[in-house]
Amino acid sequence: QVQLVESGGGLVQPGGSLRLSCAASGSIYSIDAMNWYRQAPGKPRELVAGVTSDGSTRYAASVKGRFTISRDNAKNTVTLQMNSLRPEDTAVYYCNAKIRSTMLLSSWTAYWGQGTQVTVSS
Repeated sequence: QVQLVESGGGLVQPGGSLRLSCAASGSIYSIDAMNWYRQAPGKPRELVAGVTSDGSTRYAASVKGRFTISRDNAKNTVTLQMNSLRPEDTAVYYCNAKIRSTMLLSSWTAYWGQGTQVTVSS
């Protein structure tokens, strides 16, 4: 089975930085896009950043210029470097990836991590 595990969340002061990591493991044949989403209390889940298998990136307008997404295909990991953090960045951040499993080669499946809390507060 495929599993995504996030790490790196925590409490940081406004203007500070955090680096989130997500590792995919299990019966993986290939990984397409890898993304970071976040969800704040009372608000819908939103896409924060994404990166394709060839390295192309996209960002939400609210984080562009402050966050950087990257991936290591050899390690099946994706990271989100978050700088100049603001209180409105507070949310649970989820790793998401489109993966083809060795157990089901005929289709792609979207997998989600358990989430990691990011709190930006003084």
